[in-house]
Amino acid sequence: RKLTVADARPLLEQAEFDSLVSAHRLEQRAIEDVEQSGVVFIDEIDKICTRHDAHYSGADASNEGVQRDLLPLLEGTTVWTRHGNVDTSKILFIASGAFQQCKPSDLLAELQGRLPIRVELKPLDEPDLYRILTEPEANLIDQQIALLRTEGVDLQVTDAARHAIARVAAETNSLVENIGARRLHTIIERLLDEVSFECDRYRGGSYVIDVDQVVRSVDFLNYKSDLSRFIL
Repeated sequence: RKLTVADARPLLEQAEFDSLVSAHRLEQRAIEDVEQSGVVFIDEIDKICTRHDAHYSGADASNEGVQRDLLPLLEGTTVWTRHGNVDTSKILFIASGAFQQCKPSDLLAELQGRLPIRVELKPLDEPDLYRILTEPEANLIDQQIALLRTEGVDLQVTDAARHAIARVAAETNSLVENIGARRLHTIIERLLDEVSFECDRYRGGSYVIDVDQVVRSVDFLNYKSDLSRFIL
């Protein structure tokens, strides 16, 4: 196989790196790191929890079975993987859930004993929602800007409009069901209904979202009088 020096150099460097690293030792080190410093996050654990006063049937009965299946992992067991056996006894397990239809005390007593520290998080407020709209590298608004750019539309969202979106999301969560940051998806979709379905009209131009359009699009003044329109 003939290659130019420029093409051959990275291949030779990679081959040399591979010869210096032992795959077996690398797998051992990875397993040690997992066992000593591993963190497992179990989200929406309330979905496998059933109220004590509820009648067990169908999926409710299987929920308790899933909890019992989790017990050995939390208590400490050896899990087989293709890279070797992993001991879970020193891994940190963190579980979270909304617990709207049940309570953490409805979990199996054994499972509660393996999750001894309980912390209640406060709901997202307007500053939190504004940070979600601005700080992440690929936040919701930047995603929509990039998406509409593929259609030749220059979407511009003013900073005041971002504050207004965060305020509306926080108000709606407090008035209707609190669905957290997912509320931002609903509001942004409503704001972009027109430009999303009529891209041809705006192709080659700009589409600006300001505070007035936020108020006009979500009809914030009618939230209290007609909440049913905004329940998803």
